[in-house]
Amino acid sequence: MDILLVASAFNSLSQRVYAELSDRGHRVDVVLASHGTDTVVAAVREARPELIVAPMLRTALPEEVWREHTCLIVHPGPPGDRGPSSLDWAIAEGAAHWGVTVLQAEAGMDAGDVWAAVSFPVPPVGKSDLYRGEVADAASAAVLLAVQRYADGSFKPRPQSDPGIQVVWRDFFRQERRRIDWENDTTETVLKKLRAADSQPGVLDELLGREVFLHGGHAEDRLRGAPGELLATRAGAVCRATRDGAVWILELRPRKSSGDPAPFRRPAASVLAGFPAPPGTARGTSGDDERPHRLPVSAVPLELPPDRRTFTDIRYRRQGAVGFLDFSFPGGAMSTDHCRRLLDAYRYALARPTPVLVLGGSRDFFSNGIHLGVIEASADPAAESWANLDAMNDLVEAVLHTTDRLVVAALGGNAAAGGVMLALAADEVWCREGAVLNPHYRRMGLYGSEYWTYTLPRRVGAETAERLTGEALPVSAATAARIGLVDRPVPVPPQGFTTEVARMAAALADTPDLASRIAAKAAARRADEERRPLDDHRREELARMHAVFFDPRAPYHALRSAFVRKLPHGSARPLATGGAR
Repeated sequence: MDILLVASAFNSLSQRVYAELSDRGHRVDVVLASHGTDTVVAAVREARPELIVAPMLRTALPEEVWREHTCLIVHPGPPGDRGPSSLDWAIAEGAAHWGVTVLQAEAGMDAGDVWAAVSFPVPPVGKSDLYRGEVADAASAAVLLAVQRYADGSFKPRPQSDPGIQVVWRDFFRQERRRIDWENDTTETVLKKLRAADSQPGVLDELLGREVFLHGGHAEDRLRGAPGELLATRAGAVCRATRDGAVWILELRPRKSSGDPAPFRRPAASVLAGFPAPPGTARGTSGDDERPHRLPVSAVPLELPPDRRTFTDIRYRRQGAVGFLDFSFPGGAMSTDHCRRLLDAYRYALARPTPVLVLGGSRDFFSNGIHLGVIEASADPAAESWANLDAMNDLVEAVLHTTDRLVVAALGGNAAAGGVMLALAADEVWCREGAVLNPHYRRMGLYGSEYWTYTLPRRVGAETAERLTGEALPVSAATAARIGLVDRPVPVPPQGFTTEVARMAAALADTPDLASRIAAKAAARRADEERRPLDDHRREELARMHAVFFDPRAPYHALRSAFVRKLPHGSARPLATGGAR
């Protein structure tokens, strides 16, 4: 079937729907609604699709489109739920279960007939994590069911006027409802407000006399202070006291009206470091970015006790013969600091006597490569791009040079660019079935690095590697497994991934041929090194990247800025992909 996706952005859900429809043999094209109504209308006329699916829309479809074509809208709420802030309300009101509805477009917002609906549990995670996990799973299942029903031709969609459907309109969830009362709100209340606003729009607040949006929230079990007081910093996050405890805030976004030259999300400590110090406050040196306004650093060990309730973005644990190096960075972006700290942790893990080492294993993003937000906010984006890439390469190189144990990359969520290549440096790649991979760099105007010219062809062959990096399209976990990009798809919900990975890793460590596999791995690495040293791959890739980073006219700089600042860039043409894979 010829299907046209209309989306406000080719985001994680749009990519997943595209990839899974393509997997099932449909010819799928994409047009971005953000390019304007005329562009959408023109794309529909050109493509003449049999069906239109809108996985994520911030604006209404043009009337002439939905009147002339069957258009299926994905709404992140159960049947009868209406309004633009469905997930925000679900989290804020503590819903134990929620749903996704695929309904037919009509004049009334979210009022069309229901083609499919799938429910899901709501765990205590941030909205963006929920969206990429449970919501995406439900949405994918609902879209596939709705498309199948449409293709069969015998299904009659259910009107929302049916007695079994309770219609509930939920208004836009405004900042007035999100505002934190630091004097009176409990830690759990603060966390719920932060979760319901993550990653957009954030919670509007004031810090050091500046209006900022707060993003991300983790409870703290030991640090205490006066409500609203900034207490400490750790790994780029800052800790703030509540009425009965404290929370860690991972990222801040200065308000656009503040005049801040970098009004986009990035590590909280780096944003505060750029604020003028309050009168009478001693200002740190230029090397004190991790200690804005002299906040103390609150360190925790890599092997954090399991009963601690605090924030850490990197953690090591050992279970029998398996070491687990868990890491989770906001948005999957890895700055120079993230890469260096993860490399230190990796070396720590290598010093522990485990024949199997698992990287990742958490729900949500594995990694999306270098941190474009930190790069964009730096005084010298070219130099920071180079430093970040160099640190990412050091990390990947360390994994490739590990020959005394088996290394497993466990992807509980999406990965892209250098994050995919970090995973491919491991001996085995395990990937949750709902994850989407983007093994390419081209859409950011980059050639790529992280030893991709070695690891990608080694897994999928030179021809497929060229196609993946050239087409620059998302790949489902199922397709990734079929072409050799992934070794083991893991068919579990997001909340079950960590437990299942632990079971699989224990079984791997218990296999009788483990020692021979490790020996064969070491021999293969020596043979590969004799054919072409890893350093050759690194030099060639970095030469291409250096030429782009330090050319102010290179498209990378405009593409990076537009991406981070959420601005339209350049082409107004649709993302017409054309053809199933």
